[in-house]
Amino acid sequence: MPDQRTRVAAIDCGTNSIRLLVSDVGSDAKVDLVREMRIVRLGQDVDRTGHLAEEAIDRTLQATREYAELIAMFGANEIRFCATSAVRDADNATEFEDAIEGILGVRPVVLAGLDEARASFLGATRDLEQTRTLVVDIGGGSTELVVGAGQDIEWSVSLDIGSVRLTERFLSSDRASVAEVTACMSHLDAVLAPVVRGLEPVGSFVGVAGTITTVAAHSLALPSYDSATIHGAKLALDDVREACLSLVRMSVADRRALPFMHPGRADVIGAGALILDRLVDLVPLSTDTMVVSEHDILDGIAWDIVG
Repeated sequence: MPDQRTRVAAIDCGTNSIRLLVSDVGSDAKVDLVREMRIVRLGQDVDRTGHLAEEAIDRTLQATREYAELIAMFGANEIRFCATSAVRDADNATEFEDAIEGILGVRPVVLAGLDEARASFLGATRDLEQTRTLVVDIGGGSTELVVGAGQDIEWSVSLDIGSVRLTERFLSSDRASVAEVTACMSHLDAVLAPVVRGLEPVGSFVGVAGTITTVAAHSLALPSYDSATIHGAKLALDDVREACLSLVRMSVADRRALPFMHPGRADVIGAGALILDRLVDLVPLSTDTMVVSEHDILDGIAWDIVG
């Protein structure tokens, strides 16, 4: 009997971007029909104020209206809207959730950090070799680290370090100063070192989400953003760190001029790159490469809809 598939629409609403995936999903296969991303910076100033800014909400609601039209066009049977770090931290989250429900007809699911980590892991590893793997997902407001094999998660953590959050806290200058970079790195080391200390070395390292795929594009010197080339790329960790530090040293204008750089990511990619650099340095790894995956939390959400 052929695999019965359900057409699903998954939305991942993060601190910096909101993304849509429409797929036909069965028990053992997924066929992607459309992927969309908008940079909306929902987490603008949330780290400082604890509040979703009205203009950030407006940007996100407009993107959601556009997604609602696509979902209707493709005739998705199931819709799930998942929100992460910015909404977890905001004192006016209910107002935002009400507005999303008014547009899509479904209530947003606000993922706890560890649920976010699990979805990222399952999305990233579903089509990879089922070996003990570390998945790293660097977002705008938080970073998730997950170790597991297959669908069995051994260890996971969600940390309040993300590209938007750390840019707002530490990297206020255009072309960050040595003092700013040093302060950011010191904070990262203080957060990360106690968390990963004692972790058994991991032989497979997979990086997902926009910060890491952009660092990969830089390392590969791509002439444009090319998902097909980035997905599955295996990069030497020394090359990853070199690409990270190169991005940190650039001005926002220089980053924006890179042919693969999304303009809405240019001002925060330096902080995201510093997170990746410190992770590569501090996490116990028994591999000298990182595999880059374009499949992440969005794919995990889509798989989870059909169980």
